[in-house]
Amino acid sequence: MLARAARGTGALLLKGLNILIPVLDRIRYVQSLKEIVINVPEQSAVTLDNVTLQIDGVLYLRIMDPYKASYGVEDPEYAVTQLAQTTMRSELGKLSLDKVFRERESLNASIVDAINQAADCWGIRCLRYEIKDIHVPPRVKESMQMQVEAERRKRATVLESEGTRESAINVAEGKKQAQILASEAEKAEQINQAAGEASAVLAKAKAKAEAIRILAAALTQHNGDAAASLTVAEQYVSAFSKLAKDSNTILLPSNPGDVTSMVAQAMGVYGALTKAPAPEAPHSVSNGSSRDVQSTDASLDEELDRVKLS
Repeated sequence: MLARAARGTGALLLKGLNILIPVLDRIRYVQSLKEIVINVPEQSAVTLDNVTLQIDGVLYLRIMDPYKASYGVEDPEYAVTQLAQTTMRSELGKLSLDKVFRERESLNASIVDAINQAADCWGIRCLRYEIKDIHVPPRVKESMQMQVEAERRKRATVLESEGTRESAINVAEGKKQAQILASEAEKAEQINQAAGEASAVLAKAKAKAEAIRILAAALTQHNGDAAASLTVAEQYVSAFSKLAKDSNTILLPSNPGDVTSMVAQAMGVYGALTKAPAPEAPHSVSNGSSRDVQSTDASLDEELDRVKLS
C-alpha cells in the first residue's frame, strides 16, 4: 500500500479517490508500507579487548506512520542506516572477541531495541537486524586458529589420559576378579579334597572295623587258633623277605630263621590278651591277690617286649 503526502495542506492521502487543487496541491512524498530491506555497509568496530573488526549486516524495517516518516526526518532510510552502524559499533565495544562470535543473537536483539527507541519519532519500526560477515585481522585469525588447535590437542590429550586410566582400572579390576575366583576355586578344591580324605578315612575305618569283626568271629570258630598261627607265619615270612630293601639299618632277633618260635611268641601274646580279666574283689583284697595280678602284668609286659624285639 502506498501513502502520499500532499504539498500545501500537508494532508495525508490514502488509497482511493483523492481530490487535489491544481497549482496549490501536488504529490510530494510517496512512502511504501511494505517491509524494506537495507544493506548496512561494512564498517570498523573495536571490541572490548581492543581487536578491530570489519562487520556488515542487513536491516529489515517497515514504515508504521507515513506522516512522521515524511515530515519527521529528511531521509528515513539513510537515518536508520547510520543509526544501525553507530549502534552496532557501540554494542561491539561492550563485548570481547570471543563473545562476539558466541552472542550474535543477543547482539542483533540489542541493535534492534536501540534502533526502535530512536526511530519511534520517525514513524519507522525495525523488525530485525542480522550480522552478515565478521572479518578479523590476519594475525588475530592465526592466533584464533592456533588457540583452536591447542584446545583440540588439549581435549585429545585429556581423552587419551582418561582412556589410559579407564584401561588401567579395567585391567586392575580384571586381575582382582581373577584372584578372587582363583582363591575361591582353591578354597573349594581344598574343601572337596578334605571331604574326600575324610570320606576315605571313614571308609577305611569302617572296612577295618568290619575286618576285625569278621576276624574275631573267625577266631571263635573251630581251628581258629591254627588259622591265626598260619596267618602270623605268612606275615613273618613276608616281612623277613623285605629286610634291608628300604634302609641299611635293620634290627634282627637272635634267631631270625626260627619261624616256629616267632609264631609261638605271637600266639602267646594273643592268648594273654584274649584271657578274660579276673573280676575285681572288694576293697578288702588280700596282699597275695595283688601280688598275683602284678606278676601277671609283668609277665604280659615281658611277652610284649619279646615280640617287639623279634
